[in-house]
Amino acid sequence: MRSRNQRGAALLLAMLTVTLVATLASAALWQQWRSTEIEQAERQRVQAGWILTGALDWARLILREDARGNQSSGNADHLGEPWALPLEEARLSSFLAADKANNADDDTLQAFLSGEILDMQSRLNFNNLVRTTGGGATAKVETSEADLLAFTRLFEQLGLPLSELINASEELRNTTQLALTDPLPSRTALVPHKLSQLGWLGISRASLAALEPHVTVLPERTALNLNTASPEAILASVPGLDLAQARQVVAARERNPFKALGDVLTAVPGTAGNLTDQTHGTRSRYFEVRGRLRLENAVIEERSLVVRNNLDVRVRWRERFARP
Repeated sequence: MRSRNQRGAALLLAMLTVTLVATLASAALWQQWRSTEIEQAERQRVQAGWILTGALDWARLILREDARGNQSSGNADHLGEPWALPLEEARLSSFLAADKANNADDDTLQAFLSGEILDMQSRLNFNNLVRTTGGGATAKVETSEADLLAFTRLFEQLGLPLSELINASEELRNTTQLALTDPLPSRTALVPHKLSQLGWLGISRASLAALEPHVTVLPERTALNLNTASPEAILASVPGLDLAQARQVVAARERNPFKALGDVLTAVPGTAGNLTDQTHGTRSRYFEVRGRLRLENAVIEERSLVVRNNLDVRVRWRERFARP
C-alpha cells in the first residue's frame, strides 16, 4: 500500500511539472508574439510617419512651384492647375524603387498612398464673423454684419437652423474678446482653429457635416476665391445673387479661369457692385494637404494646413489619425 501511494504521488508530481512547463512555455510564446506585434506596429507607425511627411513636403513643393509660375505669368489659382489634381491610390513600389536596379519584388513596400490638396479659401471663413479694432487694452471685437448675412444665406440655402449660427457668432465674439483682453481662465469656449472645433460654439455634428464643403476656420481674415468656391459659397458671399447666377460663375471659370475680379463682372454682370477685394479674390494662400497611407492592414490619414506667402510654404498645424 505504501509503495502504491508513493507511485501515485510521483505520477501527480509529474503531471503538475508538465502542466507548469506547458504554462511557462505558453506564457513565453505569448510574450514573444506580443513583442513581435508591438515591434511591427511601431515599425509601421515610423514608416507611415516618414512617408506622410515626404508626401507633405512634396505637396509644399508643388504649391511653391505653382506660386513661382503665377508670379511669372500673372495667373490666378484655379482648379485646372497641377496642385488641384488628386493623387489616386497608388502602390509606392510603382514610383519608388526598392533598390538601385528598380527590382522591387512583390513582398516589399506593401503600401498604397493617395492624397489631395484643397484650397481652403474656396470656403467661407468662419472667423470672418468677427472684426478686431484697436489694440492692447482698448482692443474691441465686433460682429461683422456683412459676413453674418453671408453665413445666414448659406444656412438658409443648406436648410440649417439659424439659431445655431446666431449663438455661435455671439460665442465667437465673446471668446475672442476675452482671449485678447483677459489673461485669466473663463467659462467661454476656446477660440476654434479647425472646423470640427466649431462644435465648441454650439454647432451640431449634423450641421458641421453639411457645412464642411463650404466653410473653413482660418487664423486670419481671408477672401473667397471665386475660381475654386462652390456655387453655394458664391451665392452666400454675393448679396442678391441666386443659385443659377452662382452656377454661371462656375461655368464661366471652367471655360476661362478668372485672373481678376473684373473678369467675373464681365462673365456674370449680375455680380456687379457686390464684389470687393476684401471679400472676394482669385488667388489663395491657405491650403489643406490630405494624405492617406494604406500599409498592410493599417490605414493612416494625415491632414495639414499650410499657408503660402510668395514662395514660402509653411505648415500651420498637422493631425494624424488611424482608420479602421
